[in-house]
Amino acid sequence: MKVITNPVIPGWYADPEARTYKDTHWIYATRSYTEYTKQLNLDAFSSVDLIHWEKHEDLIVMEDFPWIWRAVWAPTQIEHKGKHYLIFASNDIQSNEETGGLEIAVADSPEGPYRGYLGKPLIDRFIHKAQPIDAHLFKDDDGTVYLYYGGWGHCNVARMNEEMTAFVLFESGENHLSITPEGYVEGPCMIKKEGLYYFMWSMGGWTNGTYRVAYGVSDNPLGPFENKGTILEKQKPIAEGPGHHGYLHLPENDEWLIVYHRRIIGDTEPGNRMLCMDRIYISGGVIRPVQMTDQWLLNEMK
Repeated sequence: MKVITNPVIPGWYADPEARTYKDTHWIYATRSYTEYTKQLNLDAFSSVDLIHWEKHEDLIVMEDFPWIWRAVWAPTQIEHKGKHYLIFASNDIQSNEETGGLEIAVADSPEGPYRGYLGKPLIDRFIHKAQPIDAHLFKDDDGTVYLYYGGWGHCNVARMNEEMTAFVLFESGENHLSITPEGYVEGPCMIKKEGLYYFMWSMGGWTNGTYRVAYGVSDNPLGPFENKGTILEKQKPIAEGPGHHGYLHLPENDEWLIVYHRRIIGDTEPGNRMLCMDRIYISGGVIRPVQMTDQWLLNEMK
């Protein structure tokens, strides 16, 4: 019997992305400090049983990014053609005149080290009013890699080229499409199941209990995504402010797990966020509201 205890990782972490490679599960996360100048690298955690986690510190070779001075956060990671790519935000830029945005790094294995790939940011400006933060990489069944991203209430999607160095034009002639659904704030995430695209995003304020997750569904990775309701939100007495999540799929039982951060109820320190994991149920175009837990039993393999 496997008991999952939340938080699954000790310490303050946020913005998790989750992946599975060769039966090992990975969580990539922001070091959650209120002071952005302390956020100068990322950590990952690996596990074969979802209970015992090994910490991998300082994933990025920061010397390859000399322009970064703060706000290394919100990683997304994907394997493509034998390489592992890590996209993350830097410097919390507030205008096109500032240096930073979304960065990309590459490694030979999930644990890194991740080296600079372009010698410059991947996206260094506001497009369709979307702040270049909060990236999420999604690989479709045909191998196409999409990048969803954006803060300040705007979400874009772009399609990566085969070399993961730039973007492919859509039929409209643009390489970034605005797909902002109602209520979107930040933290996009995509799941595909049985031919449907389940797009999720965070709403509310990340520093308090209003943070929560909504979703929409489409038969196209580009949407549109109508807001179909909230699936993760404050639940007394468990926690508040849940959001900015990734997911894991356990094919042996066809189980889906949502990996997210949440806050202790009443804790007003913005950086005090912790990584948690619970079941998420997806079927027939519907995502059921997630029940947050302190502990739960993981089903044994069939």
